[in-house]
Amino acid sequence: MNTAIVIILAYLIGSIPSGLWIGQLFYKTDIRQHGSGNLGATNTFRVLGKKAGAVVTVMDILKGTLATLLPTFAILSNSHVHPLVAGVIAVVGHMFPIFAKFRGGKAVATSAGVLLGYHWPIFVILLIAFLLCLKAFKMVSLASMFAAVVAFIYGLTYAVLDQEYLLFAVVIALATFVIYRHRANIKRIKEGTEPKVTWI
Repeated sequence: MNTAIVIILAYLIGSIPSGLWIGQLFYKTDIRQHGSGNLGATNTFRVLGKKAGAVVTVMDILKGTLATLLPTFAILSNSHVHPLVAGVIAVVGHMFPIFAKFRGGKAVATSAGVLLGYHWPIFVILLIAFLLCLKAFKMVSLASMFAAVVAFIYGLTYAVLDQEYLLFAVVIALATFVIYRHRANIKRIKEGTEPKVTWI
């Protein structure tokens, strides 16, 4: 029973459309109708500004973290769901949210939240990698994919040294999600038409 509860809760937590709800509640704006049309933090920054973007970023990160921690809660401790599995389910919920007609974000922040909840050092490393790339190139998409590549390298190293193979497998899955959902951005980067941020 607890296994099903963890799986359902993880998906529902991941499905919370932070950008959509913040936009509708506080700005009377549906961000799906503006900018890239994406529900993620980047489009929230672009459409609603720094404050809303920062709030949505934190909320999306915490979705992944909370879902990852679910199996560690005493009341759900016998669920037999690995924390990383719960985290991945939340990422799927973020990408295909039931509360937003299954049209979600690109899972960057939520994936980061999963890693924060399970192994915080990798979160710190990826945050630094993301910010350095963003500072250098002013493209959130490129910074996100760069962080995904760094995550892959870290996960491989960690797996070899500490035999943490499940973490490596999850990192591969999350990195693949992130890069695949940025395929349109990759095309624009190649064409030189990818938008650059002005808020950093």
